[in-house]
Amino acid sequence: MSAGASVHVVGLISDTHGLLRPDVHTALVGVDVILHAGDVGGDEILDELALIAPVHAVSGNTDPPGHPRLAAAIVIEIGGVRIHVSHGHETGAPTPAKLIARYDADVIVYGHTHRQLVVRAGDRWVVNPGAAGPRRFDLVPTVARMTIRDGAAEIVIVDLAA
Repeated sequence: MSAGASVHVVGLISDTHGLLRPDVHTALVGVDVILHAGDVGGDEILDELALIAPVHAVSGNTDPPGHPRLAAAIVIEIGGVRIHVSHGHETGAPTPAKLIARYDADVIVYGHTHRQLVVRAGDRWVVNPGAAGPRRFDLVPTVARMTIRDGAAEIVIVDLAA
């Protein structure tokens, strides 16, 4: 990597539903920004995440409508990578195919299903970081870390303590 190359690390989280597990702090240590894909569950979650890094969050189907700190969707460019964040419920049952057809972004981040997913479709990514909040559906709570280097994204899922 050249000395001038820029690296950005983005924390991806969703479906906290009012619970921020302590190991989220460890899982997201060192990230430059956090993108929350909805079903936040209250301002205290956003405030605690902000102790780690600046937070941008969208509204999920269980968040109160019109919450001033939650957008309907986020479109942001980081390190030359266009990222779309929404909860996914706006597509009905979100699938990578539906999300790719609906949103024109290099990386599409969503939540809602509570199921972690990282899918590469050509030069695009679809990512569900999983549910970081209360454990449901016998799924391990997770978040994701996205590293953007030289305009390319790499995504890894990080398990949280159940």
